Amino acid sequence: MIVVTNTIKVKKGHGETVASRFQNSKGIDLSPGFVRMEVLLTEGLEEYDELKVSTTWETKASFEGWVNSDSFRQAHAHRGGGQQGEAGQQTESVMLGSQLTTHRVLVARQAGIEIKQH
Repeated sequence: MIVVTNTIKVKKGHGETVASRFQNSKGIDLSPGFVRMEVLLTEGLEEYDELKVSTTWETKASFEGWVNSDSFRQAHAHRGGGQQGEAGQQTESVMLGSQLTTHRVLVARQAGIEIKQH
């Protein structure tokens, strides 16, 4: 099992708005090998808001299948993070940057259950 985390920096005050975009699954939950997704907002930062979007996958190949899918391309088509202003114009992006990290799960625990990984 792997966990892939996308750490996203956005302009201060926009973290919850950007996080709300993840309410619609855009097909990730139907992707083979998908286990779960969590969207976390880092607390206590003063200069910017930070989201961590963590997805858990059965295998790295499962994650790569999602990244190479049409659903992924559609979900990330408007990745710039700009918002629609008055008269439908695109406004400045709130996105400051992002970094993707992949982690291999070695030990996982759930309410009274230990899940050993190799």
